[in-house]
Amino acid sequence: MYVCNCNGITEREIVAAATLGCATLEDLRRDLGVATCCGKCEPVARALIGRVGGHCGNGPAAQSWAGD
Repeated sequence: MYVCNCNGITEREIVAAATLGCATLEDLRRDLGVATCCGKCEPVARALIGRVGGHCGNGPAAQSWAGD
């Protein structure tokens, strides 16, 4: 699912970035360009980081998020 339509960023890309260490919206802005145009994707991006936050790394929990 596209989260950021302005920059063509998907949920899968945000989850992957979070599992690799992006922990804040600012990290996503820097690395992916999330919420740098209209900002409508900001709440969803924050929610995804919050859901993945405890599962950073390459363990099974992180991999299950990236498989959708």
